[in-house]
Amino acid sequence: MLSFLFKRLLATLPVLLVVAVAVFMIVRLTPGDPAAVIGGNGATSEDIDRIREQLGLTQPLWSQFMLWAGHVLRGDLGHSFFLNESVVTLIGQRMGPTLSLAAGTLLLAVLIALPLGTLAAWRLGGWLNRAVMAFSVAGFSVPVFVIGYALIYFLALKLHLFPVQGYQPLAAGIGAWLYQLVLPCLTLAVTYVALLARVTRAAVSEALTEDYIRTARAKGITERAVLTHHALRNAAVPVVTVIGVSAALLLGGVVVTETVFAIPGLGQLTVDAVLNRDFPVLQGVVLFFAVAYVLVNLLVDLSYLLLDPRIST
Repeated sequence: MLSFLFKRLLATLPVLLVVAVAVFMIVRLTPGDPAAVIGGNGATSEDIDRIREQLGLTQPLWSQFMLWAGHVLRGDLGHSFFLNESVVTLIGQRMGPTLSLAAGTLLLAVLIALPLGTLAAWRLGGWLNRAVMAFSVAGFSVPVFVIGYALIYFLALKLHLFPVQGYQPLAAGIGAWLYQLVLPCLTLAVTYVALLARVTRAAVSEALTEDYIRTARAKGITERAVLTHHALRNAAVPVVTVIGVSAALLLGGVVVTETVFAIPGLGQLTVDAVLNRDFPVLQGVVLFFAVAYVLVNLLVDLSYLLLDPRIST
């Protein structure tokens, strides 16, 4: 396992290098000048040139990249052009809301989708199976912001069950923290429940056709044990793969939800950095998302060895 882990870590280094170069170039080549944003409407061309010089934007691109990459290797993601804070500090401050939203969404999606997909596979051709398939299509088709505004209208404005917007940190109390996260997590969970339920249904229905399932039933094992201990366990690899991909996508895909519910997370930080052309913040956040994505996929690969020992051979 250590050898496998070492090889996977080595394989991620070129990926991270390509991501770093791509992020740096895309950010630098997009229209907009942070010096003009900082200078404001009354700034002269001389003022803007002076600001660009102070920010180091007059150097060649390759020189700017090498300087930034050298700082990154030392754990320094730079300093925000606008917020007077280091990028590492800003990410640390905004990480809590994003991780809370992503973890709550994933937990909710898994708790709903796994039983739903398993039961749909067990009753293949029945009404539950058709309902899961219809929900999967609807969950993929409706945009996240539409789901968010619909939940706000019905559950917050009409029924007054939950707050419309905002976020409470865990330090304010578990109850307040969870209460504020219900609507955002429900909004994001719809899509991921649809995805996980469909994948679980397909994997379990395929497992139920295998010979070992017929053998288990012939031994008199209960249908519940057949579903949970045999079918679902042997269908775990594709399901865990989708859960891992969902977790990685959630970290970088909460921008719309955080905007709708005014959650001060990494998504909002990214939007603000794009609007202000805050190059260091944008580069640091995207690189953070890329590293998180790679690490989550590494954990998924390691889980294969535990779920199916045949893979290690």
